[in-house]
Amino acid sequence: QENEIKLLTAEIEHLKNFGCLGVSPSLEGLRDENAKLKYRLNFLRKSLQEERSKTAKSMININSCLQEIFGAAIQAAYPDLENPPLVVTPSQQPKFGDYQCNSAMGITQILLKTKEQKVSPREIAEKISKNIPANECIEKVEIAGPGFINVHLRKDFVSKQLSGLLMNGVQPPAVGKRKKVVVDFSSPNIAKEMHVGHLRSTIIGESMCRLFEFAGYDVLRLNHLGDWGTQFGMLIAHLQDKFPDYLTVSPPIGDLQAFYKESKRRFDTEEEFKKRAYQCVVLLQSKNPDFIKAWELICDVSRKEFQKIYNCLDITLIERGESFYHEMMKDIVKEFEDKGFVQVDDGRKIVFVPGFPVPLTIMKSDGGYTYDTSDLAALKHRVCEEKADILIYVVDSGQSVHLQTVFAAGQMIGWYDPKVTRVAHAAFGVVLGEDKKKFKTRSGDTVRLIDLLEEGLKRAMDKLKDKERDKVLTADELKAAQMSVAFGCIKYADLSHNRLNDYVFSFDKMLDDRGNTAAYLLYAFTRIRAIARLANIDEQMLRKAAREEVLILDHEKEWKLGKCILRFPEILQKILEDLLLHTLCDYLYELATTFTEFYDNCYCVEKDRQSGE
Repeated sequence: QENEIKLLTAEIEHLKNFGCLGVSPSLEGLRDENAKLKYRLNFLRKSLQEERSKTAKSMININSCLQEIFGAAIQAAYPDLENPPLVVTPSQQPKFGDYQCNSAMGITQILLKTKEQKVSPREIAEKISKNIPANECIEKVEIAGPGFINVHLRKDFVSKQLSGLLMNGVQPPAVGKRKKVVVDFSSPNIAKEMHVGHLRSTIIGESMCRLFEFAGYDVLRLNHLGDWGTQFGMLIAHLQDKFPDYLTVSPPIGDLQAFYKESKRRFDTEEEFKKRAYQCVVLLQSKNPDFIKAWELICDVSRKEFQKIYNCLDITLIERGESFYHEMMKDIVKEFEDKGFVQVDDGRKIVFVPGFPVPLTIMKSDGGYTYDTSDLAALKHRVCEEKADILIYVVDSGQSVHLQTVFAAGQMIGWYDPKVTRVAHAAFGVVLGEDKKKFKTRSGDTVRLIDLLEEGLKRAMDKLKDKERDKVLTADELKAAQMSVAFGCIKYADLSHNRLNDYVFSFDKMLDDRGNTAAYLLYAFTRIRAIARLANIDEQMLRKAAREEVLILDHEKEWKLGKCILRFPEILQKILEDLLLHTLCDYLYELATTFTEFYDNCYCVEKDRQSGE
């Protein structure tokens, strides 16, 4: 941007020399050009100012700062080394300092392999330490054990960062160019109820969207509904039989799940019905208006049921189901054919992707399309039309091979380059019952999500009444608390487990107010708000104090809390890279417990015994 400003300024000077600043009507074109350049120049200056002011107000990633410092020190100590290992981590034990640089051991191995030099890691650590450039954050370094470099931060540096945080608020580090992120999550099937299996995709996907939005990305949240396919033939045929006047009178389908089961039973047992169902599919796909109306009716009933769950869990999504990509599928097949990737096998059109044993079926022998075709169409649309820089599929681990095959096919045909566009499968394990088996009802059915949420509300209310909250809260406050506790606990229990593992669903554990649970975090948060209320200090007063006074971090618990708060940007950076949100939960739990230690040791508020002030 700075270079462009220089060039544009020179260009405007050049046009001035031509006398193009509105002297002669014959120079209209040049005058327009000048106006455009000036507009672009102002725009660039403004955006650069905004970027700079955002960067100035952003929290600093201390780990990144230390990596830069140690990177420079290693470069100065060993200028011939290409890509030396750069390992900086927070210290596990406070007595050894705040951070640790563990690069010396790796460099020892490299020197031995490439230069056949035998140098001890401790010697390397000393050489790195001597070459640390002047900086504002390191108080001192010490070499420990075989060659760990322990780093102690300067108190005035931490104090300054905390004052900045108070004045500017929690601003994540700037991400540079505003990248576009597309997240595909939730994705239930029309005419089937959302069950416990949809819970994880919905919660994890929503949280990833919030994470990227918070970090300044442009996020598109997509619900890839199963809203197209052969199952609609049997549903429409059953609708015609049960509610023949569906075109004029809205059919009262109360229980869509039962409706689906009835139509499936007929499809499996009645040959005549089965034939009609297939005809209905053909008529639907050829866009017959009566059949489109029937399809829309069925989709609407489902949508209303899904929305109840999305409202409970505070989920925001844009619906873009398989039907959205239907028109694109024939072009997808043609593109793979034109590039010579298609083989015909028993009437099916298949595509083999190098490195994957099972081919993609892009057209069935009857001319119909498959999930493979719609997933390829969705991938192309998101990368080529939506221009996604990052594309995340929040789908269970069982779909891993299928998705990796689809992604590899997209690369093979040239839709995207993985070095430029990041396409990731954020996989997750299954939800287990307390018996460590797949979570089912007593009768062996899949647990309906709406039943689970209602059970959560009941348990949360019982817990609040146990704590006698109903005696101090108004009816509305109690209802709000019930929803916060119930849905907060269900979400947090999921997010606080590594998503790659299966997790055991237990209301007792998630509503426990001890340990790393939402109940404990809500309690810690409430306590902090209560201190602020009791002290009667508002944000304006805090900001004024941060501007005018130096924050002294004398007590060890103050120092511990200050450093813990400032680790937030590096946690953010890590989860934006690996998409493992439990790291954030672990950090928040650590922050809450560190705050509790501080609160127990350092008085925040004291009452005057005489006046009660």
